[in-house]
Amino acid sequence: MACAMIPLDEQQVTEATGPLGKERTLPALHPDRKEERCFVPYKPPPEDSSPAQVEEYLEHGKFITEDLDWLLALRHDKFWCQVVFDESLQKCLDSYLRHSPRGLDPSSLPSSPAVADMQRCIHRAVFMTFLRMATHKESKESFITPTVFGEIIYNNFLFDIPKILDLCVLFGKGNSQLLHKMIENIFTQQPCYYGDLDEAVLSVLQVLDTILAKCGLQCEGATAIEPLKLSEPGRPTAMTMSQQDLVDLVLYLCDTCTTIQAFLDIFPAACSTFHCHSFLNRLASFYEVAVPDIEKAVRKRNFDDKSLQEDLWRRVCHARRRMVEMAHLMLQHTCLQPILEGSDINTPPPPFPPALDETRTSYLLQGVEDAWDSIGRRRTQYRPQQTHSSAGVSVSDMCYVIQGAACTISAGELESLLTHIRDLLPDLGEGFLLACLHQYNYSSELVINYILEDRLHPDLDKLDRAMPRPVKEELPPVLSTRSNVFDDDEFDVFNRDQVDMTRVWKGRRKGESVRDLLNDKQHIAEQKERYLTYETVVDEVIVTPSESGAIYNLNDYDDEYDDTYDINQVGANDLDGDSNLLNRRPFTVPQVLRQGGRPQMQEENVEEEEDEKEGAVKRDQFVQDPALLRERAEARRATMQHRKGERDVVGKPKGQGQSTETLLDRRKKEAHKSRGANHNRRAMSDRKRNKGMIPS
Repeated sequence: MACAMIPLDEQQVTEATGPLGKERTLPALHPDRKEERCFVPYKPPPEDSSPAQVEEYLEHGKFITEDLDWLLALRHDKFWCQVVFDESLQKCLDSYLRHSPRGLDPSSLPSSPAVADMQRCIHRAVFMTFLRMATHKESKESFITPTVFGEIIYNNFLFDIPKILDLCVLFGKGNSQLLHKMIENIFTQQPCYYGDLDEAVLSVLQVLDTILAKCGLQCEGATAIEPLKLSEPGRPTAMTMSQQDLVDLVLYLCDTCTTIQAFLDIFPAACSTFHCHSFLNRLASFYEVAVPDIEKAVRKRNFDDKSLQEDLWRRVCHARRRMVEMAHLMLQHTCLQPILEGSDINTPPPPFPPALDETRTSYLLQGVEDAWDSIGRRRTQYRPQQTHSSAGVSVSDMCYVIQGAACTISAGELESLLTHIRDLLPDLGEGFLLACLHQYNYSSELVINYILEDRLHPDLDKLDRAMPRPVKEELPPVLSTRSNVFDDDEFDVFNRDQVDMTRVWKGRRKGESVRDLLNDKQHIAEQKERYLTYETVVDEVIVTPSESGAIYNLNDYDDEYDDTYDINQVGANDLDGDSNLLNRRPFTVPQVLRQGGRPQMQEENVEEEEDEKEGAVKRDQFVQDPALLRERAEARRATMQHRKGERDVVGKPKGQGQSTETLLDRRKKEAHKSRGANHNRRAMSDRKRNKGMIPS
């Protein structure tokens, strides 16, 4: 079993394998731990209510629900082994996401209650399976490391953007909170899905362009990717295309709008990704160009089947409503929500910056006012009051702005802007124009516009329009303001007119050689006077009778004089008590009363110690006589051989003859050498066998 409190990706399990039950250790996530089970793919409910098709669907659905219930009942490690390594399971789940009926499909309303119950069971089992697959921590003991979980679901394609979109469409109604947590956890643990979503947005925009191309239309204005093309003769439109193409086009549009709206509603964080591609502008342009044309085609074309026409009209209205909801979601989460979170809702909005196009702004405001008038209500307009400083903009402030770091453009660009304005308004001073440029963020068009319309800022109206350009103050020279540690020294050429050039030379000084430099002993003569002060100290001075000792300080105090007994009278003031006398001098037994044996024993001990000292080796000898050392070693060797009883079989060196004892010893060794070593192995083996030590 796997250990507790350890992530699944780090666990090791021991299982018995093979017919002999041999144990082996495997990682908890391993293909060999997968159960052999075949998951059947999903089939949609039958459109007609024939008993054979209904029975087939019920039996097929029963297999799917039983397999998914078995999967959900597995332990955490077994569940993930089956999910990661079982391809039939992924095919089963993908088939349900592709073929499951949507809300507007005719098959979404089953013909019999049994089919409806089976569809609900399959729907619930599939949702619970995806929900468990999107959870990396089920309990304190059953969990996966978040980073490893993100790699598992991404590398094994357990989730991708199309699957997530289908999950939002199928299970969003009634399960929005669970789906939001599930998708948020997927994007949090694996940020690579944001890159996939970015590519998916481009595919959605391509879908809108494809629908426009099928209808013979094209976006106009700033949202058009390509320039407008001339209309080709015979190009199909929504009115001239075949009926089947129109049906496919409406189904395609309805499915796309429903899917994107469900995804943005459940996962609002994706609105920022759509906003980066100007999806709102493209959607508004598509709605304005394509939707009226498609509605006109559905209403005015003749259909053989009126129910088909009604179904197409219902889908077009549904797609139009979903596009409006998408626009509301985009505006809410990308425009309004940041403003509401960043400021108080009761605080009036700030005034528009002057960089906005006033023509478009007036057009939009007029449209809003007309909308309020159309419903019979009038909204109280908020007119921001500008607060102006009493002092206005002074010339000194303008000098700081022009010369300081507040100017965000280069000097060449600033001169170009001034020249451009003065070509149209030559009577204005450069100082006044610089103040206007700084006020309106260095935009020459705005400055010219506000000057001609006489709508300048109140601070600018107080300035003289002929104000010249402020003179730029010259910086003081560097030499006059510098500060250095070598100021006013003998080599300060900035403050001195004359410098002793004899002390300045380049390279080695001329006229000097190495020999002259070494022979120069001037430094020795300089040090001689210092050493003359260290003369010899006189230890003895002979004083004549006519001289007094005070001349040589002979009456000074001598530290070596012992004055211990000069003042203290030792023992003079002591008491004569017995205890004090005993403490000062311990009691000693007279020799007459001592035992007679002790002095004799002490004398014997003294004599033994003297003998030992005499017999000891004298340590004053640095090296003893080598001949004496060899004799002692030979004597010790002979004593040891005598104790061991060894025979002398070596004898004298060859050529000097051997003694009789040596010859006898050699003969005895030759005769009795079989008693030792390994020469009698057979005899000893027989002896052991006879004693039963070796099995026969």
